[in-house]
Amino acid sequence: MKIIVIGGGPAGMMAAITSKQKGNHVILLEKMESLGRKLLITGKGRCNITSSLDMEEFIKNTPGNGKFLYSCFQNYTNQDIIQFLKEQGLKVKEERGNRVFPITDKSQDVLKCFTKKLKELGVEIYYHTQVTRILIEKENDDSKIIGVRTDHGKFEADKIILATGGRSYPLTGSSGDGYILAKNLGHTIIEQKPSLVPLEAYNKSTCKSLQGLSLRNIKLQIIDKQVKKEIYEDFGEMLFTHFGVSGPTILSASSHLVRYKQIEEKMKNQQIILKIDLKPALSEEKLDERIQRDFKEMKNRQFKNSLDKLLPQKMIPIIIQRSGINLNKLVNEITKEERKNIVFLLKNFIMEIKDFRPIEEAIVTSGGICIKEINPKTMESKLVKGLYFAGEIIDVDAYTRWI
Repeated sequence: MKIIVIGGGPAGMMAAITSKQKGNHVILLEKMESLGRKLLITGKGRCNITSSLDMEEFIKNTPGNGKFLYSCFQNYTNQDIIQFLKEQGLKVKEERGNRVFPITDKSQDVLKCFTKKLKELGVEIYYHTQVTRILIEKENDDSKIIGVRTDHGKFEADKIILATGGRSYPLTGSSGDGYILAKNLGHTIIEQKPSLVPLEAYNKSTCKSLQGLSLRNIKLQIIDKQVKKEIYEDFGEMLFTHFGVSGPTILSASSHLVRYKQIEEKMKNQQIILKIDLKPALSEEKLDERIQRDFKEMKNRQFKNSLDKLLPQKMIPIIIQRSGINLNKLVNEITKEERKNIVFLLKNFIMEIKDFRPIEEAIVTSGGICIKEINPKTMESKLVKGLYFAGEIIDVDAYTRWI
């Protein structure tokens, strides 16, 4: 049987390998000059291959239609991809947060495993080949695959696997052209939005002051202040940028925000807030006791010089400003009420969220081929016989822990 795989990312390469191992004649069409360009930048070039979580936890960590993946996660697991890499000579290691990386810390080595296997199996690969149309023929009321048309001519096929990715990082070739191919065949395309993406904030002066500051072991909450509803909560790392916030906890938060009802309107009306607990390990009472001890040691210092043990340097001026306490005031003159207010600010550092960063800056795309039109057991289209989908082109997306 002749199989054409459209798209040379990880999903497309693995689909081509599996199809060839089953005895098919496989052609892989890639519009760029090389395979796996997006894979190379994952994990900051280290390639976070997978997670060691069990499959139930995988589903829980896939807020974008995760339940759709039950069947395919039973057929191919995280242990299977690890075993595949080992068979190609690449060992892996597990780091904190259940993250699995190549032992070499080089994404290039992961890509070499795929390309080596493709060559070994004899998969035909055509580079610089843009698919312009998937060709079908009608049989009564059913549609059947017959091939594809490209900018280099026509290729015949019995089945096609569409694995062109989403719209994030378009310079890697992930520009969303697969959606057009599927739409032309009658598939519903769910609006694409950025997921796992940094967030912009209204507090521009604060962002500029804190730019580059990375916070660890913080508690983060995203809240709809209009209805006083918590949208998301997380613990971990985050980063301040010139436009707002980023980092692992923020990226995961964005995947929830993108699905929140009327989120654009709520952001526009400054109803979505980010609340950061800078000292989540301490209750308000314990934090107050800690501050009292620090103040006792520094009782003759000015307030502006009393927070060095408690906060990063970049954050001190912001907390002083928000406290309303005169920065030149002596520590022994600070009242109990003022001290309690400092505690509150450290447990409730607030920023208002303005928008998502552009989809081109997102790690993954939310949206894509409607899962209602795909058989979850086989990934075959319910509309066109012989058409299959793989990877980010499907309306499924999950969390990341990539830092």
